[in-house]
Amino acid sequence: MAVIPVGLAGRSYDVHVAKGLLGQMAELAGPFLRKTRVAIVADANAKAHWGETVAASLEAAGKEPRWYEVAPGETSKSWESLARLTDWLLAEGVERGDHVIALGGGVVGDLTGFACAILKRGCGFVQIPTTLLAQVDSSVGGKTAINTSAGKNLIGAFHQPALVLADLETLATLPPREVGAGYAEVLKYGVLGDAAFFDWLSEHGKAVMALETEPLEHAVATSVAAKARIVAEDERELSGTRALLNLGHTFGHALEAETGFSEALLHGEAVALGMVLAARYSARRGHLTADDAERIAQAVADVGLRAEITDLGLECDGAKLVDHMRHDKKMDAGTLPFLLLNAIGDAYLAKDVALDDVAAFLDEQLVKYR
Repeated sequence: MAVIPVGLAGRSYDVHVAKGLLGQMAELAGPFLRKTRVAIVADANAKAHWGETVAASLEAAGKEPRWYEVAPGETSKSWESLARLTDWLLAEGVERGDHVIALGGGVVGDLTGFACAILKRGCGFVQIPTTLLAQVDSSVGGKTAINTSAGKNLIGAFHQPALVLADLETLATLPPREVGAGYAEVLKYGVLGDAAFFDWLSEHGKAVMALETEPLEHAVATSVAAKARIVAEDERELSGTRALLNLGHTFGHALEAETGFSEALLHGEAVALGMVLAARYSARRGHLTADDAERIAQAVADVGLRAEITDLGLECDGAKLVDHMRHDKKMDAGTLPFLLLNAIGDAYLAKDVALDDVAAFLDEQLVKYR
């Protein structure tokens, strides 16, 4: 088992990565479960697969699990869902010193974390992420949020978990597309700051996607450690360091918006394609070599993820995609910073990008690889 500390002044916590952690949940999370009744917010699919294991662990320790099910999908990250959840937590008697369990993927983690951030001005929570995407990204770092009609994650708070248990066994129930979506975030850590990890993934990526135990644990633990270092340096995204984690997201969010934030393009799939576009745009600006940009595209394609914008069959032009970017929450005084690359493993924040030039670049991509 790998245990990765997330070092934050007064709010440090550990991320455990291994198989079989759900069966040890009561023991590992025991210090945070001070009452007999334990509130668990669970994705309906995660509860169906793992609810009995979690319940058995808690009941063996003399605890009573109290379940709140959340429907799968981004639509559950809404004002209405937040209101229902907070009302339930209050009815359960959750107090400021209590910890709520979040069992599921990023949607459950975001919704539960935000509810705990505002409930009685803040109570604790424990993250048990059951998707690869959540294990390597959203469960670590304390970003919590809901969506609104104006866009994704625009209403939220920084609220760190007390503990994260990343049980690799839970990934066996995921559809291949969900595994691929999570792998995109794993690859991101190599592209943005660890060339050696990128090289390792180029060789072992298919084994990670196949959920082979040793490569999978190495990939998840390395990814979590990379994020932990960045979060410890820039918890609230004020210095620019944490912004590096958004590599691929500006292009990716525009693609998600154009596809209606639907199953047509999962978030991780959008990030993978967004990284390819960021790499090619970096090469267009003369910072990254064209060969390295295509190495990144190949690393995405090799594991079955879409690496060409033309694969999406979009009926739009570059200007339409840039219009989506104008609603990005990172917009500041009319300027949108972009995460670009000097080299594989060397990302930087560019604040001098002209959106008209981005639109022209996207127009080229929309026809070049058709």
